[in-house]
Amino acid sequence: MIQLYILSILCNGLSGYILFAGNDGDIGENFKVPLSNPTFNLVLGIMCTVTGFLKLLSPMKYAIFGDFLPAIAGIVAGLILIFGIYRKNASYNPANENSLENIGTNLLRFRKPLGIGLIASALLHFLFPEALFL
Repeated sequence: MIQLYILSILCNGLSGYILFAGNDGDIGENFKVPLSNPTFNLVLGIMCTVTGFLKLLSPMKYAIFGDFLPAIAGIVAGLILIFGIYRKNASYNPANENSLENIGTNLLRFRKPLGIGLIASALLHFLFPEALFL
């Protein structure tokens, strides 16, 4: 479905930029991306996750390989954005560390490489829409 294709490219590109840029959202004097706005990040995270799941289910010409990497990248990016909001709002107690906190900390450690990968995935998926292994 072409709508999911476009939505996947937009979500992956924007979430990749947010993960890569961190908290510094200044692009220029007149244009600011609300990177530190938790509501924007939460909505984008939910959109990325839902779009990734729907892309896995949507029938395409090369459904297994053609949409697999952008769909998985969108799901992972959405979960990282949602976890980032959760981590900011949750009270952190180092005595009660659990595996979810450890997994989230390790995922947030790789924000910048994942952001670059998401931007590259969105760009390649846009340029080569029916490539077999994208």
